[in-house]
Amino acid sequence: MDRRDGWVILTLNRPDRLNSFNAEMHGRLAGALDEVGADQGCRAVLLTGAGRGFCAGQDLSDRVGPADLGATIDAFYNPLVRRLRGLRKPVVCAVNGVAAGAGANIALACDIVLAARSAKFIQAFSKIGLVPDSGGTFFLPRLIGDARARALAMLAEPLTAEQAEAWGLIWKVLDDAALRGEAEKLTAHLATQPTIGLALTKEALNASAANDLDAQLDLERDLQRKAGSTPDYAEGVRAFMEKRTPTFTGRSS
Repeated sequence: MDRRDGWVILTLNRPDRLNSFNAEMHGRLAGALDEVGADQGCRAVLLTGAGRGFCAGQDLSDRVGPADLGATIDAFYNPLVRRLRGLRKPVVCAVNGVAAGAGANIALACDIVLAARSAKFIQAFSKIGLVPDSGGTFFLPRLIGDARARALAMLAEPLTAEQAEAWGLIWKVLDDAALRGEAEKLTAHLATQPTIGLALTKEALNASAANDLDAQLDLERDLQRKAGSTPDYAEGVRAFMEKRTPTFTGRSS
């Protein structure tokens, strides 16, 4: 964990295995996310990978022969996706190379995804007879539509970063040399914004896929009531009236 002023960088760090997951890396990342979640001084997170890739998914070297993969998903991948989506602060993902299998879908579980121009997203599961997991069958159709989601999942064809941006799978593609700097700049900016308001925005967006319009309108009302009681809302209004840049604290009182 690399701590900065109000934000942190979490780096998947098994570059010799393209940052593929094993139990130890799962444990380290889960612990770091829990620590970040409990730290009021941390207001944003940047997730990236070491070396030439972001994440190649599961390390298959310890998955030989029939296995209860559902148990692995229950123990590691599903909790990771839930941590990322439920974290009460924004998570930026900088995809610095290949994002394959679960690695691709873990990137999609983050709030804002930037990718190097050389990066590729690969739903590699069908190549070994598996089903997209780590939220893949949830995120893909919602982000790019059913037809594209089905083709990516069944054909396992690499999707370039530029095509991913054009389809709306990610926020932005950047030149390789610019990715890290732009990702850090964006995360540092988010760390200065109204953290509770951003957390409530995540909550609303996470719920929208399952709600009808009436339920979502009610949820927006309830969350807006909470946002309107924060010091950051009061500061935002004062700054607007005084024609100055607001100074947000991200605190509830």
